[in-house]
Amino acid sequence: MIASSTLIRIALAGALGLAACERSNHQTFQGWVEADLVFVSPDDPGRVEQLGVREGDAVTVGSPLFAVDEDLQRADVAAAAAAAAEARARLARLEAQQQRPAEVAVLEAQQERSEAMLALSTAEFERQKALAEKGYTPKSQFDTAQANYNRDRAVLEEIRRQIVVARLASRDEDIAAARQALAMAEARQKSAETKLARRRVASPVAGTVKQIYFRPGEMVPVGRPVLALLPPANIKVRFFVPEPSLPKVGLGNTVQVHCDGCNGDLPARIDFIAQTAEFTPPVVYTLEERAKLVFLVEARPKEPERLRVGQPVRVLLVGVEAKR
Repeated sequence: MIASSTLIRIALAGALGLAACERSNHQTFQGWVEADLVFVSPDDPGRVEQLGVREGDAVTVGSPLFAVDEDLQRADVAAAAAAAAEARARLARLEAQQQRPAEVAVLEAQQERSEAMLALSTAEFERQKALAEKGYTPKSQFDTAQANYNRDRAVLEEIRRQIVVARLASRDEDIAAARQALAMAEARQKSAETKLARRRVASPVAGTVKQIYFRPGEMVPVGRPVLALLPPANIKVRFFVPEPSLPKVGLGNTVQVHCDGCNGDLPARIDFIAQTAEFTPPVVYTLEERAKLVFLVEARPKEPERLRVGQPVRVLLVGVEAKR
């Protein structure tokens, strides 16, 4: 019996030793879960008026998050719209004829009267010319008729030119300057409208509301976010690899991540390896790893929703080789 029990203990010890040898072929490193948060803030400071989400809520792209007071922005839009309307009216005046239609109508009436007077003086001139050629009229009458004809013709030509000028628009350089002023006013109006629209902020990414920093009634200073979002793709596992094991780790390698409470190991893909070594941080100090040079490595889990930020994990390298 003694020999039999001894043999059983030896066999169990051998089996455990073999399992330990197999386990030792898998390198395990300590790490933790981190995330790149997306901080959402208004373009300009203001007071939070509406908050449409709570911490832990899931949001999609375009989901309303919060609104900031917009009184000043509405006033800017009104002022910019008025300036654009003024510039538009000024351009229309310059592009139109210089005088109003009623004034042009007066000139046209004067033209008709001058044409009638010219017709009368032309007939008298022709009559006096015929009589003068036959010697039936004194030369003074002929000279008077000729002077009246020349006068009426000059008056009609003057009125015609006034009508042409009245129907002309302003000079090209004045119109070009007015068009540039209108474009600038419209751009300012568009900018003011955009600032007004951005007082109501929507989610730029899909994810979870991680933390809220300001609530309705609170003033948001310049550059401060109202809340932070956590997209699932921004969750990553960070761990440190000792320098002797670094050749076994390569970009694109798959590692297995294990955590307390996780149902099995989680696969993750390595997408970052530090180029500079550092001493083992206190968060991963162990008796074996203390004071060793290590390299920071980051891996993106394929199922990030199963992990929590700040959660300690163990990263297992199983038969991986560095990519060349």
